[in-house]
Amino acid sequence: MLPSRADALALMEEYTANVGLRRHMLAVELAMRAYARRLGADEELWGLVGLLHDFDYERWPHPPDHPLQGAAILRARGYPEEIIYAILSHADYLPDYPRVRPVEKALFACDELCGFLSACALVRPERLEGLTAASVRKKLKKKDFAAKVNREDIERGAADFGVELDAHIEFLIATLAAEATQLGLAPAPV
Repeated sequence: MLPSRADALALMEEYTANVGLRRHMLAVELAMRAYARRLGADEELWGLVGLLHDFDYERWPHPPDHPLQGAAILRARGYPEEIIYAILSHADYLPDYPRVRPVEKALFACDELCGFLSACALVRPERLEGLTAASVRKKLKKKDFAAKVNREDIERGAADFGVELDAHIEFLIATLAAEATQLGLAPAPV
């Protein structure tokens, strides 16, 4: 049986004080749930993977502590191995956890792109409203913009997940826009 979302959210908040990092995990959760619905997969499982994938990052930001420390915490709290494995698989530096199942591929495809889309939105007065794949692609070419985001991971993630990059970008923009206020990505009031 899966832990409740409320329990997972409490765990994430227990280990993560940074509002931006919390919002990132909420964004990835939304993206994972949306893809699970689209693919007929287990939305709760996929959502928990997205919500918890970086919960240990604030305390242990250096590889391989992240996500190994988090995996140990999840195991101690009785989380299913399927969730733990998916979270471990999003770290390329852990070769014992290759991405094989769709949930693992989806997490890798959504993680960096959700972060990049948030960065794109935060520099626009309209935020996510009117953001297009073409404008995101232009920003991807600017290496000094959101410099910590790995562009290769974004492209490889979409390819490995089997989605065309522009369609993936548009799908995630629409998904995140539906919850823009929760994510701090709603247009500022005029």
